[in-house]
Amino acid sequence: MSFLRRVSSNLPQILGSTKWSFKSLKFPGDSLDGSTSPSLTHGIHVFQCPDAIGVVAKLSDCIASNGGNILVADVFVPENKDVFYSRSEFVFNPAKWPRLQMDKDFLKISTIFNAMKCVVRVPAVDPKYKIAVLASKQDHCLVDLLHGWQDGRLPVHITCVISNHDRGPNTHVIRLLERHGIPYHYLRTTREDKREEEIFDLVKDTDFLVLARYMQILSRNFLKSYRKDIINIHHGLLPSFKGGNPSKQAFDSGVKLIGATSHFVTEELDAGPIIEQMVERVSHRDNLRSFVQKSEDLEKQCLAKAIKSYCELRVLPYEENRTVVF
Repeated sequence: MSFLRRVSSNLPQILGSTKWSFKSLKFPGDSLDGSTSPSLTHGIHVFQCPDAIGVVAKLSDCIASNGGNILVADVFVPENKDVFYSRSEFVFNPAKWPRLQMDKDFLKISTIFNAMKCVVRVPAVDPKYKIAVLASKQDHCLVDLLHGWQDGRLPVHITCVISNHDRGPNTHVIRLLERHGIPYHYLRTTREDKREEEIFDLVKDTDFLVLARYMQILSRNFLKSYRKDIINIHHGLLPSFKGGNPSKQAFDSGVKLIGATSHFVTEELDAGPIIEQMVERVSHRDNLRSFVQKSEDLEKQCLAKAIKSYCELRVLPYEENRTVVF
């Protein structure tokens, strides 16, 4: 079934009711006068199931029948693949559609279509994702992540920072962490001891991990024990220039485009599903120092974008080693 025919046949339901003006929409952080309009809250829903007739109709009717209004609807049905992906953003009145009832309603649809993934999130109500950040000596990604969290650009709760590098008490990173009450754990690693048992004890209750230039390879045993997503930033445009010192690899190869790649961590080094990539043009006028500087700027942007996309439920698994990013 073509995507165009599916959407056009259900267009009124996808667009939803137009009786609410944009002035009545309530997003996290907005302040509205409840006496003049209903208090509406922003929700996000993602869905993955075997492709079937009526999926869009059921999802849109679930929202509309509970007084909700769809603002954005993205659908992807891969060619010659029997799988359906969707992501919707909508507004609703919590008094008319309680949060627990919303979960039950979407669960019913999940059961009907044998969904592989059905997640609903209400950012203003649901707890922020708990994350731990692992970093080594280079701290440009860590500092940028902390500032993004401090400014409210990254919707996460940072439980701790773990590093195999001992930062002094008067460094910028330590002062920033102490100011916000975020613990810093220095765990010295050796070739024989990666301190993974201690790392696991510190992160086992998090929702996902972020490797902000953590220059240690997590073992198969750690990945199997943690069993949740780990987002890494690689200072190269994968699949090219895997492994160590990719900036020098790229410089020595005379490339004209350099990049950064944010991906999920798997057992194979630098080979996990890609979430985000960013590139910048370079030329013969660049030296290794300017290569590295441009690469670091890309790394910061790429990692932040990947984390934000993940928290906004934009990233879905696709085939064995790919992602759908709405």
